[in-house]
Amino acid sequence: MFTKILIANRGEIACRVIATAKKMGIATVAVYSDADKEARHVKLADEAVHIGAAPSRESYLQADKIIAAAKQTGAQAVHPGYGFLSENEDFARRVEEEGIVFIGPKHYSIAAMGDKIASKKLAGEAKVSTIPGHNEPIESPEEAVQIAQKIGYPVMIKASAGGGGKGLRVAFNDKECFEGFTSCRNEARNSFGDDRVFMEKFVQEPRHIEIQVLGDAHGNVVYLNERECSIQRRHQKVIEEAPSPFISEATRKAMGEQAVALAKAVRYQSAGTVEFVVGKDQDFYFLEMNTRLQVEHPVTECITGLDLVELMIRVAAGEKLPIAQADVKRDGWAIECRINAEDPFRNFLPSTGRLVRFTPPQETMFQADTGRKYGVRVDTGVYEGGEIPMYYDSMIAKLIVHGTDRDDAIAKMRAALNGFAIRGINSNIPFQAALLAHPKFVAGQFNTGFIAEHYTHGFVAEDVQHEDPDFLVALAAYMYRRSRARASGISGQLAGHEVQVGEEFVVVVLGQEGRNQYHDVSVTDFENDSGSSVVHIHDKDYRISSTAHLGSIRIQGACNGQGFTAQIERNRPKNPLGLRIVHNGAQIDAIVLTPRRAELLKLMPYKAPPDLSRFLLSPMPGLLVDVAVQPGQKVQAGEKLAVIEAMKMENILFAAQDGVVNKIVAGKGESLAVDQVILEFA
Repeated sequence: MFTKILIANRGEIACRVIATAKKMGIATVAVYSDADKEARHVKLADEAVHIGAAPSRESYLQADKIIAAAKQTGAQAVHPGYGFLSENEDFARRVEEEGIVFIGPKHYSIAAMGDKIASKKLAGEAKVSTIPGHNEPIESPEEAVQIAQKIGYPVMIKASAGGGGKGLRVAFNDKECFEGFTSCRNEARNSFGDDRVFMEKFVQEPRHIEIQVLGDAHGNVVYLNERECSIQRRHQKVIEEAPSPFISEATRKAMGEQAVALAKAVRYQSAGTVEFVVGKDQDFYFLEMNTRLQVEHPVTECITGLDLVELMIRVAAGEKLPIAQADVKRDGWAIECRINAEDPFRNFLPSTGRLVRFTPPQETMFQADTGRKYGVRVDTGVYEGGEIPMYYDSMIAKLIVHGTDRDDAIAKMRAALNGFAIRGINSNIPFQAALLAHPKFVAGQFNTGFIAEHYTHGFVAEDVQHEDPDFLVALAAYMYRRSRARASGISGQLAGHEVQVGEEFVVVVLGQEGRNQYHDVSVTDFENDSGSSVVHIHDKDYRISSTAHLGSIRIQGACNGQGFTAQIERNRPKNPLGLRIVHNGAQIDAIVLTPRRAELLKLMPYKAPPDLSRFLLSPMPGLLVDVAVQPGQKVQAGEKLAVIEAMKMENILFAAQDGVVNKIVAGKGESLAVDQVILEFA
């Protein structure tokens, strides 16, 4: 076994590998860029080596520097994590040539699966189901119909140079195929100057399901069940679970055996994933093989009780797999939510900056050798007070739960999301909460088009409907009265002006453009129970008990005998008198007043915010890489104005309306904050 390994990665996966290495008694070496010198993985490792500037192309993609760091520190093996160089065949080969072990598959396996065309050919030779199709240009509509009949309807007719929805038709019968071919060819010729048209089977209501495989150097390969990864936004996975709520035992076995056959065909040694697209009738077809550890590997670890990182290390050290196929368990249900630094209410734009508050839910899940299975796990590479840099991907953490069944796992995840407090940057937690509460998700009725179908116009606060909105109002009143009671106990108060607690209040829920809602509530304490009160609202009673106070942010307690976790805090700076309450993804901003003060508030005129339409504001923190206009230039709606780079993505800002540029305020190369002015219109 190795005594020291280097992790050629950063963030949560580097921390994840370090945790297993420590458990195994193996020393670890971290590598870091300028942006990561204070990162969590650097603090956790036994040694750390600086490898370059912040951009990944100057640091984490520098194979020479990583190999040099391994040799310098005496690391006998390199774990690549995922992303960066993890599926780079040249890197894997060079590591081995330097006498260092690559903790992953051999370079020839990476090469075989890295080429999309070659991998599908290999899959076909290994008797793995591939999508039926005709990959030669089709010459006539009559030929198209003949080919479609062989493939079997429905079919997808695709232009070779297609894109943006042009040159693409789905046909369900001969007539649609004949007409669709002609239309598709004409569109392709007019749009792209290339009228070549191909055809393949159209998979209806497709799901993205992947099989985890594990191989060793002795020819043994097993599959560790499947993961359901169909909840995706723009082809990026958002929620993953294991097992899948969709496939049957027979389909699981067939997919698993095909995945093993493919892994054996490329002499696969390590953890890898074979991805399939699965149709509504459970017909499945090979997509690709990921020759690395997957982001979503924890859900497989939960239901099998295995540590995939440990098994990767043991296989790389030449050990045989400790399990046979018959030993693979499937216990309970696991779900993973990717917690990303992005603003779901601003079309998921990146959100970078300092983590002013980072309080994940308490971890209650331990490794299988402790005897404890079900609970909550958090994999992260950040800490409170740390920075989320703009140079890398947007993941803050992975929140994983393991339940006895799917309903239990969903309930655990909703509670865990309620307790995940992140401040200073925005996160996608409200969106995750909305997905988990969606009836179709709860019923397991979804496919890869789920988010595009149900959130066609993006994500807005109204998409998160609380099942009992009065509970949020009652919680605001309860916590406000607790803070008043606490304040009334402070000694040395001016006689005749002591803090009065009271029992009758009005909770004002703040609405858009001054459209506020007023709720009359009463809060009565229980005798001999200082933490319990009954809140009466709209002819309903909520008996709430908690030991939390307003400075806690995360509060846990019980309401009418049912436990809950919520977040509540003073809503500074926009509304210093108000409270923000968040539960199950829903959020309200409220002010709790005496009845008389509420009457006076109703008389206050609404003060409209200033008109900012004359300014182009930065919608996110990032680097201003280009300003495409000049002072005095006339611009039309939809014209490109500026480009901001954040988290490996370029975001183009367009003019919302016609206008004339008055002056450029921010310069190219400047680091921008949210809502910083870039330019001003006349």
